Amino acid sequence: MHSPSKRSFSLGTAPASAEPEINLIPFIDVLLVVLIFLMISTTFTRYQELAITLPTANGSESAADNKQVHIAVSRDGRFAINGKVTDRSQLTNALIQLSNQGATVKDGISNIQINIDADAKAPHQAVMSALEAARDANLSNIVFSSQTKK
Repeated sequence: MHSPSKRSFSLGTAPASAEPEINLIPFIDVLLVVLIFLMISTTFTRYQELAITLPTANGSESAADNKQVHIAVSRDGRFAINGKVTDRSQLTNALIQLSNQGATVKDGISNIQINIDADAKAPHQAVMSALEAARDANLSNIVFSSQTKK
């Protein structure tokens, strides 16, 4: 004969001490799948620098008698015109005065040459301000000074 089992199954009553629990393992599995999907579908691009070889020229200096005006731009963005320190607000007025003093106009082109001597670490905005001041003074013959590597 069969011995009666010590456990009995009851259909309708639950033990009162059962606490609800949240199983986090499926949630973590879903998050890992989403993370792997994002890693695979994301494109990683590398920004490459442009390889530029500057041209060389073997031309001689211009025979025209150009009056040169040097605009120095320092590392901290200060300006000097022919060695005299000036600020941004006075830069255009100083260039207009220089162009009116010794300028001769030949075929609508001024004989004043603007040399912008900017420090290698000068802010781009300061160099653009010097270019803008030269444009405002109607000076179009603008060159940038550089040096050769030793």
